[in-house]
Formats: sequence, structure tokens, C-alpha cells
Amino acid sequence: MKNTSQNYKSAIKPVWCPGCGNYAILKSLQKALSELEIEPENIVTVSGIGCSGRFSHYMNTYSLHGTHGRALPTALGAKAARPDLTVLCVGGDGDGLGIGGGHIPHAARKNVDLTYILIDNRIYGLTKGQSSPTTPIDKRTKTSPYGVYEEPLNAIAMLLAYDTSFVARISSIQMKEMVEILKKAINHKGFSVVNVMSPCVTFPVLGYDTVRDLIKPIPENHDPSDKLQAMQLAYDDNKLYTGIFYKVQKPTLDDNLNKQIEDAVSIEDNQKVTVEELLEKYV
Repeated sequence: MKNTSQNYKSAIKPVWCPGCGNYAILKSLQKALSELEIEPENIVTVSGIGCSGRFSHYMNTYSLHGTHGRALPTALGAKAARPDLTVLCVGGDGDGLGIGGGHIPHAARKNVDLTYILIDNRIYGLTKGQSSPTTPIDKRTKTSPYGVYEEPLNAIAMLLAYDTSFVARISSIQMKEMVEILKKAINHKGFSVVNVMSPCVTFPVLGYDTVRDLIKPIPENHDPSDKLQAMQLAYDDNKLYTGIFYKVQKPTLDDNLNKQIEDAVSIEDNQKVTVEELLEKYV
């Protein structure tokens, strides 16, 4: 029997604030998985801290709610141990770009085959409205009563600089488009990051009206293999372009690990040794 979105819903009811964009992201992800016909038992969902950390509770998959900023390396470990599984990682702008931001370049350079859904509402919502790494300058928050004075991170430009092999952006008000973007990200062989602009209704630094005014589809003539052109789109301060900025195929972590093992068990006369025989040399 074909799976529907219902098959990917856990028995735990979501408790986000009414109107939170996370509801749309969760529903879009479940729909994308059902359309891809990936069995729930073949999926791992890892999430971090914050409102987005609850994603792992609401997915009927193997799930882990990790520690602050450590969702990505945990997901990387799961994929390295079980490359046959579809691994999803979910984090927010605070969890993923703050304390966990240092893990992104290493996941990108390893090109681990997982999908990272990076949700950005430009605020720490669960901990009651502190400024985050993406909060715009001059915004007044609980930790910046006189206005934020630090430059916000440009997540798309950063991901491109790290040569992330699949970089996309979408908003939580674009559910139909989000389903298609998530399907392409999950199908991509390599490290895929989907940056989702998702308004927080309780601390609306990024409001729905702002998202509607700023989002614009990436031009149809954009070449997703052209990183320089993708950078130009990422640095457009007047628009939030949505779609696939960059996509390139290159060896994944699993590809490279398998090649290392193949090289290690080969000797000059083209005979093979086992991994166990190699390990005996170091006992």
C-alpha cells in the first residue's frame, strides 16, 4: 500500500504557536517523503534545540532530539554508520548558525549525503525573543534593547562559500514549491541544505508581510552550476530569492570511505586482504 503523509506523522501532536511556519514545513516534509515513497523505517530525523528541535518528535521515523548545536554532526554519524538510510537534519538559525555553525563547513567538505533543513525566523523564539545570528541590524530584542549592532549572517552566501553541493531557499508560505524543493534536496546525492524562511508569530522579527514582500523566484535562466551567479543572487539585499541557487555532483563521504577501504585492502600484486587482517598489524 502506498504511503500517504499520514504515515509520517507520529502520535505526538505539535505544540508550536498557532500560525507558526513550522506547521507548513512539517506538512511539506511529510508530503515530500510520501511522494518519494521512502518507507518511514528507512528514515532518520535528527533535530537540535529550539522550536525546530521538536521536528524529531513529530516524525514517524527513527528520531533523535540532540543537544544544542549538535544536530548536524549527529546526523553525519548516522549516515556514516548506515549509508542505506535517508537522513534528515532539522535546525533553526540559532541552533544551526550560532553554536552549531562551525559544523556546516565540515559537513560540506565531506559532502555527507543528508538533507539539512535550516529554518530561519531571525530570532530565538523558544527562549523568548533574543537576537539570533540572522537578526537584522537595529532590531530591538530582549538581548538588544537598543538595537542589534552586529552584521547578520548571510546563510546562502556562507553555504556557497563552503561549496555545499546543493543550496536552496524557500519560505513557509510556499508549500507547493517547498514540497518540490525538499524532494530534489532529498534525492540529491550529497550535502543538501534547504534554508526555509519561516515567520515567528510570537516574536515577529521576520513577519509574514515581510516575507511576501521580499520573496521572488530565482530567474529561470539561472544556471545552478554557476556559483558566482548564485553568490550575486545571495547578496541581493532587496530580494529574498527562492529556488535552487547551486547544485553540483561530486564524491560523497560514503564514496570516499568506500574508496579508502578498497585501496587499503589491495596490495601490489593485486591480491586482496581483509580489514581484519589489516587490523592485526596494529594489535
